Amino acid sequence: MRIFQRNHLVSLRKWRNSSRRKPLIIRGARQVGKTTLVKDFSADFSQFIHLNLEKKSDREFFELHDVKKIIDALLIANKLTYNLSETLLFIDEIQESERAIELLRYFFEELPELNVVAAGSLLEFALSGIKGFPVGRVSYLYLSPVNFSEFLRATGNDELLDRLRTPPFENHLHPLALRLFNEYTMIGGMPEVTSEFLQIGSPAGLSDIYDEINTAYREDIVKYASTRKEHDILQHLIVSAPLFADRRVTFHNFGNSGFRSIDVSSAFRRLQQAGICQLIYPTTQNLPPLVPDLKKAPRIQWLDTGLLIHALGLQAKVSMLDDLSDSWKGALVPHIVTQELLSKNTTTFAKPVFWVRQKTQSQAEVDLLLDMGQCPVPVEIKSGPAGRLRSLHQYIDRTDCDFAVRLYAGPFTYEQHKTPGGKPYKLLNLPYYLAYWLEDYIAAPKNVI
Repeated sequence: MRIFQRNHLVSLRKWRNSSRRKPLIIRGARQVGKTTLVKDFSADFSQFIHLNLEKKSDREFFELHDVKKIIDALLIANKLTYNLSETLLFIDEIQESERAIELLRYFFEELPELNVVAAGSLLEFALSGIKGFPVGRVSYLYLSPVNFSEFLRATGNDELLDRLRTPPFENHLHPLALRLFNEYTMIGGMPEVTSEFLQIGSPAGLSDIYDEINTAYREDIVKYASTRKEHDILQHLIVSAPLFADRRVTFHNFGNSGFRSIDVSSAFRRLQQAGICQLIYPTTQNLPPLVPDLKKAPRIQWLDTGLLIHALGLQAKVSMLDDLSDSWKGALVPHIVTQELLSKNTTTFAKPVFWVRQKTQSQAEVDLLLDMGQCPVPVEIKSGPAGRLRSLHQYIDRTDCDFAVRLYAGPFTYEQHKTPGGKPYKLLNLPYYLAYWLEDYIAAPKNVI
């Protein structure tokens, strides 16, 4: 398997050098690369101890109930010296030991010089059920699938990466960036898939890996079903929910299942805990803070666009497109854009919102609303001319906003427009492969872009 560097290595190094460092719990869905990330980070230390608590022999260390005795025993067992500041202790699959989770607070209080990182599969389920969880004594790092910036670095496109993240972007590089982003979108960001692609240099032969990942998710999630009914609903959602990704959904009778709204809603919360999907809710507000309206229909955001494309059988079609907006009724680009934005989460987990206006005979929906400055910035993800941005124009006409963004497959431009109602506004047209740096481009001085 070919190794490539993740952006979160920077966050891990910042954590290590923090004067208020606490034991760190890495959160994220199964197989997004948590263990590999920590192993890469271990190269910064002279001593590394890796415990896998699925192994009985590793769990037994925590039966000592004293962190000083635990670390002493671990150092001796691994033939290491007592140099805690240069020691990284990685407690993998920590969900297998409630006692290990509870002891994290004592590592913080009694051995603050020791570097302690923990991770695990379906960790959210374990954390929610522990009464002695060390609240305030641990920090978090959220890990998502590989994003486009990491993909570019992995494929040796470092110079293009430097150009993309520094406004303004040069349009003569647009065809190359668009082709690479489309390729990245089709493959997705699951690290095992990315590594195999780097090894063979082709998307062909990746189907088995997608199937293995999907099977692992199905087998994992049903372990946490408390009833046969919940088991059946979870199985139904894992199979059918990808068909509705990036579409607004109602829970009642979801996917013609006959299941009640309350039961489907509960099952979706389970999938969110597992990191398999996220429910993205709209807001009706146009002033900060942008509070999601949980009473309105959400969009489904699947974990990874590569897994989604595989589940939908769209690989062949997507591989032939120059503009991904032409695929899957235009839903593919908003999905990958949201995935890019979610990948920016580090120490906190925030979900984007979209804007809706639902009035009789007048409905409007803006794909993204960014809480930046006094007036939230509306972002539409569309192909075609600016004159067709009907919902965006409705938002601008009803607010103090005079600036908007369109993400599309075209080149980088900055234009002056008017809504059909006559209100002038400036439109920043960005290629959709700039989604990861969207806020950087919006914040850039307008005389630069």
